Amino acid sequence: MENTKDTYYTIASASKQTLHKDRGSKFYGYAFPVTTQQDIKACINTLKKQHHTARHFCYAWQLGESYQKYRANDDGEPNNSAGMPIYGQLQAFNLTNTLVVSVRYFGGTKLGVGGLIQAYKTSAKLTLETVSIKEKTIDVLFLLLFEYPEMSLVMRNIKDQKIKLIDQKLEHNCTLTISVRKKEADRIFTLFENTYKVEIKKL
Repeated sequence: MENTKDTYYTIASASKQTLHKDRGSKFYGYAFPVTTQQDIKACINTLKKQHHTARHFCYAWQLGESYQKYRANDDGEPNNSAGMPIYGQLQAFNLTNTLVVSVRYFGGTKLGVGGLIQAYKTSAKLTLETVSIKEKTIDVLFLLLFEYPEMSLVMRNIKDQKIKLIDQKLEHNCTLTISVRKKEADRIFTLFENTYKVEIKKL
């Protein structure tokens, strides 16, 4: 279990607006921290109001602590000339829970597919170079159930193992919600499973 990957990288906050120019076309770049597709939709709608005369809103996003969901959108540009170069930068920076949008104003000169790929890649790269990137842990939640007399033993284990306590209900029948790093999850589960009169469940 020790080699289990239990961290991921995301951006701390929305980027500043960046601007990349190529033969008259302007590419305004933005990056946003997102966790749902509703977040993504809201960010794009905001940009469409802000840039109501722009022709293309090309973007890519990646979601999930294990980087399991992604999408790239060319928004009317030639196939794979915009969304995928942007997505390539998300991969290059190793980011998830992040949306990158490049808003293009056409400048009158066609850039060709190769030119577009380079322009959208550059726009995304410039944008991601402005953000603060943070490493986060992938955590597993457990529920502990026990009676009040076991409280001191349970709390001692929590303190000794430096376990994060999320929620607690301390009555005759006690319940605690704890958060554990993924790579420690099996060990902590076994610890409490083997503790007399304590039940542990994964949430």
